[in-house]
Amino acid sequence: MRQSQLFTKTRREAPSDETAKNAELLIRGGFIHKEMAGVYSYLPLGLRVMEKIENIIREEMNIIGGIEMKTSIFQNKEIWEKTNRWDDSIVDNWFKTKLKNGAEVGLSFTNEEAYSNILKQYINSYKDLPVYPYDFKEIFRNEARSKSGIMRGREFYWKALYSFSKDQEEHDIFYEKAKIAYQNIFERVGVGSSTYVTFSSGGTFSKFSHEFQTLTDAGEDTIYVDENKKIAINKEVFSDEIIESLGLNKKELVEKRAVEVGNIFTLGTKFSEPFNLKYKNEKGEEKMVFMGSYGIGLGRLMGTIVELLADDRGIVWPEAVAPFKYHLVEIPSVKPEVKETAEKIYKKLGENDVLYDDRDLRAGEKFADADLLGMPTQIIVSEKNIALGKLEIKNRLTGEVKMISEDEL
Repeated sequence: MRQSQLFTKTRREAPSDETAKNAELLIRGGFIHKEMAGVYSYLPLGLRVMEKIENIIREEMNIIGGIEMKTSIFQNKEIWEKTNRWDDSIVDNWFKTKLKNGAEVGLSFTNEEAYSNILKQYINSYKDLPVYPYDFKEIFRNEARSKSGIMRGREFYWKALYSFSKDQEEHDIFYEKAKIAYQNIFERVGVGSSTYVTFSSGGTFSKFSHEFQTLTDAGEDTIYVDENKKIAINKEVFSDEIIESLGLNKKELVEKRAVEVGNIFTLGTKFSEPFNLKYKNEKGEEKMVFMGSYGIGLGRLMGTIVELLADDRGIVWPEAVAPFKYHLVEIPSVKPEVKETAEKIYKKLGENDVLYDDRDLRAGEKFADADLLGMPTQIIVSEKNIALGKLEIKNRLTGEVKMISEDEL
């Protein structure tokens, strides 16, 4: 992409009403546009990051047997009444609207009922199980307050997978695979070293559920971390009994602020019973399908990456999720060989992985923008470098600068 053709522009200042670091930097860099509190549009650079994150998650879900589909955002009132979650006194953050015929519908705030209702049509026998459908979709929650930039919004993009198993034993095997897949995801997007498997309330059906909490001062959660064992306990379940049951030493646990970037839950039969979601086993006996839930908010994960890795100059994207691997910065010159060299490098590196700053701006402005936008590798083409027969290569993360030839690049 040529930066001269990118309609977005960088900004020196973020909107005065935006206090979250992730939103400030993403707005200044032209990655997102704030529509209103808790609602953001993803601009070309932001969309590229989101797609990279989505593809990493998709790959890991497919490895463990996930099958991708797409569920509707509009939700049928009658389906949600089966679990009593249409009632505003039970769920207070629905967005609801009416069709022309007066029928009331909701906008998805989660997906358990939707999946149970769909799978009811296709599961009859033990031979139909297990199955692990998932989708990426927009989710809407009518929060009273929205803060933390794209880490908590009224509209956000997520991945939800639901496991449908014959029994808890089969469920537990998949649950452990999902736990590993989630750890792989966070490692691949660049926050793995700061993300802990965190024990939290398991509700009715299991002793624990598991959150994946990334350490950051911008987080809303308090967790207690065992840094050696790489596990943590959420404050909501923190007690001597829980510490002992996990084989941890209270003296070795450190209190930290963190943000939840993913979670996995055992649901049991809570959502299969209202839909009479049953199967017949080998003996012809009817059994309830045993369910699990596995969610990740992609915008929240993107915002967490920014919060965790940004420095005083701007965003620092890990290579796996950066909009472009290379930021090719051409320093304007009256000598035609500068532009000729830059154009040649742009085409040789492959235009899909290069943001080429071909704008007619001062060098200082270009360097400031390159640091703000945060591509992993900056390539500087200047009159001085060409005279030396070299290119200047800067690592955005480490700040390391080296001079190499075109052939070496």
